Amino acid sequence: MADLHQILFNMHIMYSLALGVWAAYMASRQVQISGHYWGAVVTYALLGGLTLLVGLALLLTGSQPRSGRVVVYVLYMLWLAIIMPGLFSLMSGRDDKRAALAYALLAFFNFTTSLSMLERELVGPWVTPT
Repeated sequence: MADLHQILFNMHIMYSLALGVWAAYMASRQVQISGHYWGAVVTYALLGGLTLLVGLALLLTGSQPRSGRVVVYVLYMLWLAIIMPGLFSLMSGRDDKRAALAYALLAFFNFTTSLSMLERELVGPWVTPT
């Protein structure tokens, strides 16, 4: 299950980067955010939630990230799962150039946050403490 978690988290990282590039492209072209992008945001949130659920299942089986910072892991994963839909709510569904720029910045921030989590071993390797 640790391998599944790593695969999902890697997908989440790449998806963050893709959403950032896509939103930056829309902002640079000054086009409205499309329904396809909103669907991708929902997919992003579901992927983050699924990754968190697999991580919680690993925690319940007694495993934990090597860093041992379980609370930090859970808080970061909650952030990654809810922030994009949260931004949609905060912006009241705006779909103009500034909204696209906000989504691009948030997606790039999430990308770098996820890379930081990898570097600090917050998402693996998973070990069973003795």
